Amino acid sequence: MSATMTLLNLAGAIALLLWSVRMVRTGVTRALAGQLHNMIARATPNRVVAGLNGMAATIVVQSSVAVAMIVASLAGRGAMSTVAGLAVLLGADVGSTMVVQILAFDVSWLSPLAILVGVISFKSAEGGIRRHLGRFSIGIGLLLLSLGLIKAASAPLRGAEGLIALLHGIAGDPLLACLMAIVLTWIAHSSLAVILLVISLAAESVLGIEGAAAMVLGANIGSSLVPVIASLKAAPPARRVPVGNLLMRGSMALLGLALIPEVLAGLSALAGIGGDVARLLAAFHTAFNLIVLLAFMPLLGPVARMIERVLPEAIDPADPARPIHLDTDLVDDPPTALAAASREALRMADTAEVVLRQSLDFLMSGDDRLLPQMATGERVLDRLHRAIKLYLIRVHREGLDDRDARRQMEIMALVTNLEHFGDIIDHNLIEAGRKRARAHLHFSASEAREIRDLHELVERDLKLAAGVFMTRDVAMARKLVARKSVLRDVERRAAEDQLARLSERDSAAANLHLDVIRDLKRLHSHIAAIAYPLLEAEGELARTRLVETAYEVRMQE
Repeated sequence: MSATMTLLNLAGAIALLLWSVRMVRTGVTRALAGQLHNMIARATPNRVVAGLNGMAATIVVQSSVAVAMIVASLAGRGAMSTVAGLAVLLGADVGSTMVVQILAFDVSWLSPLAILVGVISFKSAEGGIRRHLGRFSIGIGLLLLSLGLIKAASAPLRGAEGLIALLHGIAGDPLLACLMAIVLTWIAHSSLAVILLVISLAAESVLGIEGAAAMVLGANIGSSLVPVIASLKAAPPARRVPVGNLLMRGSMALLGLALIPEVLAGLSALAGIGGDVARLLAAFHTAFNLIVLLAFMPLLGPVARMIERVLPEAIDPADPARPIHLDTDLVDDPPTALAAASREALRMADTAEVVLRQSLDFLMSGDDRLLPQMATGERVLDRLHRAIKLYLIRVHREGLDDRDARRQMEIMALVTNLEHFGDIIDHNLIEAGRKRARAHLHFSASEAREIRDLHELVERDLKLAAGVFMTRDVAMARKLVARKSVLRDVERRAAEDQLARLSERDSAAANLHLDVIRDLKRLHSHIAAIAYPLLEAEGELARTRLVETAYEVRMQE
């Protein structure tokens, strides 16, 4: 076979490898829909749990780059702290090594079976999860096939003395081999594809084992570099986690370049791998990411603080989402700090009132020009909620007496309920307005009047809740909670009226009317919940609304 055909076959096999990796990722991502995003978003302040979430997400989707971009998005919106985001990515990097471990064994016999099952599943499904899993199965089959083609195409290269000399020259310089792998990973946007290619070439003795190990380290750096470059134009909070991950993996990889012979010898002896080059390089890849995780997991706090100093959040004095009362110098003086947090919480209440008023206008008019204003209001509520919550956490609890501790809980209850209040408007009422406009639905005169009256009640009680928060007046708090019964009665009547009117008018409009009533009731529930900490502290809150049975009375006695 001519050298041209050999290189063409190798290039085609590499192209198939890249395409199959993309098919696997696309199939899983579409099958999971938004579940992957939710899995990553569940990362908690417990960095171990966050790391496990990242590992699980990457094992499923086989793309640490995709996980990194989701984490960057969450961090940019304030939905994830820098520490949690870094922990997720450390776990994701370990998770990305699992498929390499599997493919280090000879599982080529699975290729035709995976393609057959995938094609049958894909062709027999009109859509939905089975079709996406079929795409995933085809991708796995093509991935295994491409590895076999790379092995076959690279076999003649062992006799090409010039090429072998060139590759061995590159492999003889670990830093050059690492840089070459970084570039390849950036071009391919997939460390998995590059590492599998390197392992295949090393297994055919086209690449030396130490040079291949250096390229594995370069692929790890390259996979961390991709999300850094992709997020260059994002806000600083979104850039911190990718930059931190690059610094951690990059620093450890540069250290690892000097220790490649010792690490390979240790792994070979420890795992009993012997001369199996593919398994040894796969073990090297996994060991590197495990070492990074174990080394940096306890240090994520200092790393996060360093990154936050390097990439401080841009301060826009005109940004309404910027806290203006949360003075960090006051956290050592709890009463003054709580007063500052209270003032910021009232800013949230004012914003919630504006967004609520705009939601009614949009619901009734469907005017898209209101959407940017409401989106801004929702962003303000999210950002202020997070800022106030973090500020309250920093207030030294040792200096809190019982009264201040109760006030701290009241502030937390207010901002948490206002944030949920904004979410209901954003996810439900705005969507109801869009649905009404798209389907050209019209509320009857009585339905529109009922929605307006109920909306006015919710707006009025939002102001009452702010008054309860400021004055801590128990009578006002009781009045606020008691008004929940009015909302329950309105919802019940609306449901009864809907059943009576279904035969007379468009059921879609009737359903939408009932949905809006229920959303307004949910909004009022969050408003009433603002009064609960005060009523509970004053002994004014019953444990349950259930009528006690004789049995329960006897049990209490």
